[in-house]
Parts: sequence; C-alpha cells; structure tokens
Amino acid sequence: MYTLYILKCKDKTLYTGITTDLARRVAEHRASMRGAKYTRGRGPVRVVYMRKYRTRSAASREEARIKKLPRAGKARIIDAQKSRCG
Repeated sequence: MYTLYILKCKDKTLYTGITTDLARRVAEHRASMRGAKYTRGRGPVRVVYMRKYRTRSAASREEARIKKLPRAGKARIIDAQKSRCG
C-alpha cells in the first residue's frame, strides 16, 4: 500500500508526497536530511491529509494532480476529508 499525504509546514505552506510508511516519512521530514529539501527549513510539519492507494502508479497520478492544484483546491481536499472523518 502507498499513502498519499499532505503536510502543513510551520510557515503554513503545504507539501504533498507519497510513501509506503507514513510515520517514518514524517519523522524524516521533521528531523532528518532524508526529508524533502522543501520541508527542511519549514518544520515542524503535521499531516493534514492522507489517503491509501494499492499501487504506486495510482498514488503518483493523484500526487501529480494535487500538486497542480492551487492552494484553495488543496484546502478543499483537506476540508472534505475532515468532514468525512468527523
């Protein structure tokens, strides 16, 4: 399984990525040189959205689609998940 995730950084920017181990990847973003260059100076980060996919290609397609969205589009995706989860 692959997890698509969106992080909210300390500077309120959003970062989108995919991983097979969300806990490990978030820890890397927070404290390691293995985290994305984008998030290194913008920590701490927190997960604001996640969704699981069976294949890497499906997760990658959705990641690419989300990355093309303006901030308002990403916010709608995040808000829609919040309303579904309560």
